Amino acid sequence: MKKIVLVLLIMLAGFTMQAQDKKNKNAKQDIEVKGNCDQCKKRIEKAAYGVKGVKSAQWDADDQKLHVIVDEAKCNADDVRKAVAKAGHDTDKVKATEEDYNNLHHCCQYDRG
Repeated sequence: MKKIVLVLLIMLAGFTMQAQDKKNKNAKQDIEVKGNCDQCKKRIEKAAYGVKGVKSAQWDADDQKLHVIVDEAKCNADDVRKAVAKAGHDTDKVKATEEDYNNLHHCCQYDRG
């Protein structure tokens, strides 16, 4: 009888752990991204779509946020931040390198301060 109870507890623990590992296929994330104009919008969204697992990407100049929907099994918000920073735009957690920032068109060079 003790063995049956033990086996049932182990199975229950296994199901619980499996349920916690389930990734959201349509996770919504808002990422702060600096930019100025429509060229920035195109560049930021293109960089986000370049990350495998990004289903939707829309940058809004008014609130300086990139709204993305990602498949968490394939990527996460930090992957998107790195790609956007590589395109020259600072994010809330990942900053663009000086070289990537300097490659932006002069009208796209936002205030980094």
